Amino acid sequence: MCGIVGYIGFREAYPIIIKGLKRLEYRGYDSAGIMLFDGKDLKVSKTKGKVSDLEEKSSKESTSKGNIGMGHTRWATHGVPNDVNSHPHLSNSGNLAIIHNGIIENYEPLKKELIKRGYTFHSDTDTEVLVNLIEEVQKKDNLKLGKAVQVALNQVVGAYAICVFDKNNPDEIIVARLGSPLAIGVGNEEFFIASDASPFIEYTSNAIYLEDEEMAIVRLHKPLKIRKIKDDSLVDPYVQELKMNLEQIEKGGYDHFMLKEIYEQPSVIKDTYRGRLLANQGIIQMAGVEDNLEKFLNAQRILIIACGTSWHAGLVAEYIIEEFARIPVEVEYASEFRYRNPIINKGDVVIAISQSGETADSLAAIKLAKERGAFVFGVCNVVGSSISRETHAGAYTHAGPEIGVASTKAFTTQITVLTMIALRLAKAKGTLSNSDFHRYLQELEIMPEKVKEALETNDKAKEIAAKFKDATNCLYLGRGYNFPVALEGALKLKEISYIHAEGYPAAEMKHGPIALIDEQMPVIVIAPKQGHYDKVVSNIQEIKSRSGKIIAVVTKGDVQVRDLADYVIEVPDTADALSPLLTTIPLQLLSYHIAVMRGCNVDQPRNLAKSVTVE
Repeated sequence: MCGIVGYIGFREAYPIIIKGLKRLEYRGYDSAGIMLFDGKDLKVSKTKGKVSDLEEKSSKESTSKGNIGMGHTRWATHGVPNDVNSHPHLSNSGNLAIIHNGIIENYEPLKKELIKRGYTFHSDTDTEVLVNLIEEVQKKDNLKLGKAVQVALNQVVGAYAICVFDKNNPDEIIVARLGSPLAIGVGNEEFFIASDASPFIEYTSNAIYLEDEEMAIVRLHKPLKIRKIKDDSLVDPYVQELKMNLEQIEKGGYDHFMLKEIYEQPSVIKDTYRGRLLANQGIIQMAGVEDNLEKFLNAQRILIIACGTSWHAGLVAEYIIEEFARIPVEVEYASEFRYRNPIINKGDVVIAISQSGETADSLAAIKLAKERGAFVFGVCNVVGSSISRETHAGAYTHAGPEIGVASTKAFTTQITVLTMIALRLAKAKGTLSNSDFHRYLQELEIMPEKVKEALETNDKAKEIAAKFKDATNCLYLGRGYNFPVALEGALKLKEISYIHAEGYPAAEMKHGPIALIDEQMPVIVIAPKQGHYDKVVSNIQEIKSRSGKIIAVVTKGDVQVRDLADYVIEVPDTADALSPLLTTIPLQLLSYHIAVMRGCNVDQPRNLAKSVTVE
């Protein structure tokens, strides 16, 4: 959540920062601001609302000139969303400006101490406390800005990604991170700073990702200098070549990023298994698994930790790994995992799943698991992200940038990676017959074509959406491999349309939720012909007898459910274990169209952030 963009170089900073902030809108925010230095004065403009509101306001305030600047999109934590609480924040002298993602947990005692020393505060934020703390350290000990930032950060508790500027030393910006991502784009006589690489991808393909507890002095006409915040030791910068391109982060003709990303699933699933799955040779090769195969095979259990959509992908993986490889699996919310004193044994394998690779709860759970002696394997999408660096090994999903806040292609590519892991372990353990192993490989290889066919349900989903866009509640039911799909379908509807929805195992309907069913209640039932088909048909009959409106996702050619349901959406036939890759598609489309018809902001749903980098 929140977005940071900074620039120092020879270009006009304003258009770079504004465009960069728009690229980061997917992260979720409620206010925006910009600071520019025109060679003489420090200009700040900020406002509650969108980046477009900031553009309008800054144009009236003449805040657009200068070759050094930084901008911010804020998601409120300390203090309500308003102009005053928006970033950047200035120190009492007006010399220092700061933008900050994260939370300073001990800001209250720091603020009380600073008030005693004569400082006044204009906002409710922890960030204004931090910038004044830096100024106090700078004045008291007569320090340069970089050293003052370092000393101040050693006094704070919490998470942060910050940029700090001093108008009395206008050739540098100090940046630092702990728990919140920060990338530095390295150009020719210019530097770019951002929460991820998307704001500067058209200017440079070289990026440095700061590690936790690192700070950098970004200076004009001088090499970048990175130091450890704790002990002041120098760090050799590691420059990565970016793999994304500008076309990947633009909408490509679609009305919303979410719709674009739904339709990218055939190609990104193929990208995810490309070079790893050789069906005609009966081979799955994943370096992270292969190099640690014995750890997986000797594990007494596998723990999967994740949040949100990634947690649902983990639930699918629990079914698949236990079925294929016969290894016990437990799936945990990362947000609860470390607070309940979990039992972690040496030899346990922990799989951490995250689209962004920056999820704060998952990172904390990873650190705890490592401390207890577990082998930690990461599944994430963003190359160079914190989870990819904190884990012992892992696998990227190769889904490309996911800009829409509601994950779609992340879910299916995570399931693809986890399925390949399950199949590789099953092959090594001999828990799947050769014929079944080859059948699954071949089915996974042709999955992109079947997903493409599932996307042809778009018009049907749109037709159904028009019927139920004004619903106030919705129930999703599934069994076996498709129970997690029911949870994910309900989450998508909640996230982007703000309709209350719940997912349940279909058999649990009789243990409470059936009391909700009447002629006003739409019930989405996932009923492919594989798996527990007859049991789900019985559940549908119970719903029908109570006048519930039934929307069924079925295998193409289904007759029995068609006769019972009010609306039917057909997906191609596939193996039961792989069916979530198909049954989830119409649920994504249904949620999307309902949200559009309700006038909701599909890509930036209220109160949500793409990457939750604080607790």
